[in-house]
Amino acid sequence: MKIPNISCKIEMSCSVNPSEDPSKIMKSISNIFPNSEIKTENFSVSAHSKNLNSLEKIYEAIHSKKSQKTYTRNLEDNLGNDSTWFYLNKQAAYVEEVVICEEAEESPLGPIKVILTSSNIDGIIDWIAFD
Repeated sequence: MKIPNISCKIEMSCSVNPSEDPSKIMKSISNIFPNSEIKTENFSVSAHSKNLNSLEKIYEAIHSKKSQKTYTRNLEDNLGNDSTWFYLNKQAAYVEEVVICEEAEESPLGPIKVILTSSNIDGIIDWIAFD
């Protein structure tokens, strides 16, 4: 996997339900997005990174599961200006599995929302889905 030299801001966020342990949500995010800065606020957990290395596990899952079309469709459908986003299943992330959700409701306790922002967002989409 060759990571392109593209400037990017990666943000991840998800809600924490009253029945959930915030530390488990933090673990879900760190399992999928290592090396990101994670913080909790009231009923949410968020993380951010400016390093495309943070997307390594997603990249590997997309290419090993041959799910480029699904990710490409999601990334292009949610594209606006210099950013795009997609949802990941929070429970799957806890066990280090990358599972995309087409709709938020596909993750029973709520998804992790991943937002990618870059002046070269098309380059990032091309890299993550087609490289």
